[in-house]
Amino acid sequence: MAEYSKTEAMDWARENLRGQWSTLMTPFTENDEIDEDGLRRDIRHVKSLGTKGAGCTWGMGEFWTLTKEERLKVYDIVSDEAGNDWATGAHVSHTSMKEMLDLARYSEHAGFDLLIVAAPYFATRTEDQVVQWVNKLAENTNLAIMYYNSPQFGTVLDANGLDRVCDIPNVVGVKEASFNPEISVDTHLKVGTKAIISTPDEWIFHKGKELGFEQQVMFANTSDWRFDTPDANYYVQYIDKVMEGNLDNEFYDSKVKPIKEVSDKWWKYTVQKMGGALPASLCKYWGELMGMSGGHVRAPLTDLTDNEKQQLKDDIAAVTIT
Repeated sequence: MAEYSKTEAMDWARENLRGQWSTLMTPFTENDEIDEDGLRRDIRHVKSLGTKGAGCTWGMGEFWTLTKEERLKVYDIVSDEAGNDWATGAHVSHTSMKEMLDLARYSEHAGFDLLIVAAPYFATRTEDQVVQWVNKLAENTNLAIMYYNSPQFGTVLDANGLDRVCDIPNVVGVKEASFNPEISVDTHLKVGTKAIISTPDEWIFHKGKELGFEQQVMFANTSDWRFDTPDANYYVQYIDKVMEGNLDNEFYDSKVKPIKEVSDKWWKYTVQKMGGALPASLCKYWGELMGMSGGHVRAPLTDLTDNEKQQLKDDIAAVTIT
């Protein structure tokens, strides 16, 4: 649990939002209930990879399928299993301001270190609406806030809009996941000196070296537990190297790039198959192959077919690096 005042949120974030952060899936039992044992095993597994922290009920956590009670249950499990030595973030995005603020208050009480919030989907269409929404959250929590800039929520802000969001007290930065390289680069250049900007893909490190900016945290993706094992945590090692100023291309090309190419292939395929939705079914089955709980996704998403699962398994086995 973070111990900082509201006015110290940025200082805390500069010191603690570093290295590889993960995104946890939400495992379900065969009866479609929250799989508490599975989630606890997943947290222990991800911690063993050297990952610095993780978020729950994010996009990959299928938060839109969870009841409020289920979201709170996940918060309790994650906070308890993480303990005091692993940083955690709670996703509190919602279309209801009352519910968002309730989720934020519960997260703070449960001992989370920070919040992540996106635009209130369905009704939001303007930059002003987003700024006002995030400002309301900031007024009602002492926790640091990362804003999630993603097309999954129907509204994508450009660098100017994200600059306005980062002017809000205790907003410490942005997970810039627009999948628009121009927005990512522009945001780093415009906002990166006053807030923590993180694009969750490795290409940003090379662009940063070219243009003179640094990204201090990979906040956050599923690459650690999809690519790594405790005995071969090459992705986490690579992120740690970059954070130390060592953009080790040889290490990346030999230890990370082969499995990343498999990921890129299947990510694109699954997103297209799902009509643009995040490929939670891909990540759940991939995680299952790597020792995570895996299991099914909830409707309206659909699981991979048996044939797709076998093809993915074969592709991963073909590039497994020891």
